[in-house]
Amino acid sequence: MHNHWPVRLIITFVAIVLLLNTPTHSQERKFLTPPNQLVAVRAGKLFDPKSGNLLNNQIVLIRGERVADVGANVQIPREARVIDLSNATVLPGMIDTHVHVNTGGETAAQRAFIAVANAQIDLAAGFTTVADMDSRGGFNTVDLRDAINSGMIQGPRMQVVGQSLNQRGTNYYPDNRSVRFLDVFTENKDVNSPWLARAAVREAKLHGVDWVKIYTTQDFVGPVHMWKPDATLVNSPSLTLEEVQAIVDEAHRLGLKVACHTYGGEGMRSCLTAGVDAPNHLLELDDAGIKVLLEKKLSYVVTLDDLIALEKDDLRDTGGRNSRMRLAEQAFKRALAAGVPIVFGSGATSPAIPHGTQANQFAYYAKWGMTAAQALQTAFLPAARMLNYNWDNQIGSIEKGKFADIIGVSGNPLTDLSEMQRVKFVMKGGLVVRNDLNKENENGR
Repeated sequence: MHNHWPVRLIITFVAIVLLLNTPTHSQERKFLTPPNQLVAVRAGKLFDPKSGNLLNNQIVLIRGERVADVGANVQIPREARVIDLSNATVLPGMIDTHVHVNTGGETAAQRAFIAVANAQIDLAAGFTTVADMDSRGGFNTVDLRDAINSGMIQGPRMQVVGQSLNQRGTNYYPDNRSVRFLDVFTENKDVNSPWLARAAVREAKLHGVDWVKIYTTQDFVGPVHMWKPDATLVNSPSLTLEEVQAIVDEAHRLGLKVACHTYGGEGMRSCLTAGVDAPNHLLELDDAGIKVLLEKKLSYVVTLDDLIALEKDDLRDTGGRNSRMRLAEQAFKRALAAGVPIVFGSGATSPAIPHGTQANQFAYYAKWGMTAAQALQTAFLPAARMLNYNWDNQIGSIEKGKFADIIGVSGNPLTDLSEMQRVKFVMKGGLVVRNDLNKENENGR
């Protein structure tokens, strides 16, 4: 197993730098909610993700890190600190089920700094929970998740896959084989039979991951990359159905979930047939695929941000005949019409797809047939249900007993979805991350 200590020391250093620049008392320097704190949030309008409706003049009472009560008739205790958001729209913290916080860096230290920064950008934008869907080498996302959970540094709740089990397959290997920051685990782990696939899952679990991630379509055959002459996707399959089934079975045996990057063809059919928990992309989703999604009660993670960034190149390469964004629109509309649960996942991963801007996807959802309420709902309970550990009991709505993950915007997102790109209040687990709406009113009632 790899030694995690160098990465842990780096993240500790990042935490020390952050803490030394935080002008608070020593007890408050750790980003953990005091268990005895009592806070009341006055919500002028509160979005209920179950009904899709806005509720007027709600009080959210928070004790420690969890919601103690919520409703229009909740009494505010005299000792409670009041946060007045009576002129705002309050929503649960958003959930992004597909990000990559490692977006660059040539050294372990640089990668750690960038990962921490991206995670904190997501949190400040209102994404109080994220799933990192491939660390691009190594397992520093496991350490980042643990550092956040311990209160060492501030960041969103995280579920992580660490390093994927098999190569992405975007390009064939150069002769020097230098294809990853840490290439030993990914490239030398032969997922070339069901039994070796199980071994790869077991090794991943020992690194502390919540999920495993596989890629079942490759983007090239020889010199042909992404698009065939007829403007259809290459979609060369990687793993076999038997290997994918072994990965899913072994992961579920060990308490992990499985995410699959796949565009179409045999690779997509393998993921759906095997029952992966988070099928991502599904650009060639057809009626047969819809049937399997419904039968197995699987969700669909669309991930538009990376496709938006690739649209120009795709149109260039196909002479304007096709793009992955166009295919995503068709797949989305089919899934929506059939009643397949659609889950918010952005694909935020690089300067071209910057962290913190993911809420731009809601407008596409509405353009492609969802109501504004349905678009918002994708980032709440459906996303929480898809995550590991039954997190829909903990997050995804503002309800008694759940974590007090709360965000606020100035306007009404049901009439203007772009409001979600301008989140101005963020609370995670009862701790205020940012408040650009109103200053806390310590004595108001």
